[in-house]
Amino acid sequence: MTKLGIGIIGCGNISTTYCGLAPMFKALELRAVADINMETARARAAEYALRAETVEDLLRAPDIDVIVNLTIPEVHFAVTKRILEAGKHAYSEKPLVLSLQEGEELRALAAAKGLYVGSAPDTFLGGAHQQARALIDAGDVGKIIGGTCHIMGHGMEDWHPNPDFFFQPGGGPVLDMGPYYITNLINLVGPVKSVSALATATFPTRTIGSGARKGEMVPVDTPTNIHALLEFANGATVTLGASWDVWAHRHANMELYGENGSVFVPDPNFFGGDVEIGKPGQDIAHVPSWDHPFGKPNQETRANYRCAGLADMAMAIAEGRQNRCNIDLAVHVVDVMTGILRSGAERRFVDMTTTCERPTAFSPEDAMALLA
Repeated sequence: MTKLGIGIIGCGNISTTYCGLAPMFKALELRAVADINMETARARAAEYALRAETVEDLLRAPDIDVIVNLTIPEVHFAVTKRILEAGKHAYSEKPLVLSLQEGEELRALAAAKGLYVGSAPDTFLGGAHQQARALIDAGDVGKIIGGTCHIMGHGMEDWHPNPDFFFQPGGGPVLDMGPYYITNLINLVGPVKSVSALATATFPTRTIGSGARKGEMVPVDTPTNIHALLEFANGATVTLGASWDVWAHRHANMELYGENGSVFVPDPNFFGGDVEIGKPGQDIAHVPSWDHPFGKPNQETRANYRCAGLADMAMAIAEGRQNRCNIDLAVHVVDVMTGILRSGAERRFVDMTTTCERPTAFSPEDAMALLA
């Protein structure tokens, strides 16, 4: 098949992942990178034998079909909008945008121009999560009626040299880590109908623990301790704990409870891991890993196939179908996340105004079809 020309805007740390993994996928040909800092763009381009462009030149480049937006979240909307206005397909790092209004504007613009928009996370395409999906779809535990998910830790200030953004509006554990968990829940259970939450910030400041600013205090202006309840369209209710105020815990990443058993799902931030199942009258047991390409370790002991969502979008463009990491899914995730934060602020239930289809299941054969 003809490869699509891929460009990247934003040459920060995450760009090394995309530049390093894109060659694994046959539909992608990474050609150029851009950044508001040309020195940064030139350094990344030299590292991966690409060409460095200004942002404006990349938007105009005739050999670039898809532009990947790896900028900071607060400018995701503006940059993706420019990509679409330039007549190119767009793929964004998570979260797609920081407000539902921005998401709806991008969806309308993409539809008007006949362009695709995709968004991370694509980790739900990993072998472990698709195996859990296959178990659920096969009826091994019956209809999902409930579950629990936990994102628990103590934030980024200990190791990140400039953690300010994480503790300002647009940051926090729901918008930063929530996309992985909520997207996977939609993959496994379906769209969300309504949410409720309690949200607080335990610590008014954080102390930077590394780098040139070590010891500097940064203010906390967004909730960092959120406990939410998600009601799904199928009737399931799932609790989601998202906190950067916790030093230690024993919660599992994700457990889903069906009418006839339970499924234990590994960390949605990663592609691989162990799936377990508990059936009536039986001990919880490890499910033998199936032969899914995106569950196999490719970086020491870890399976990392980021760019899978981008590659699936490139293939979808060629085949004229909907991509799995599509804009309807991404906008619905934004609706859920901002609804959780609004519920916490207003202390009330919040109904979703969007919905989406569960992404099409991603079989081992589907994964093989993407690989070079």
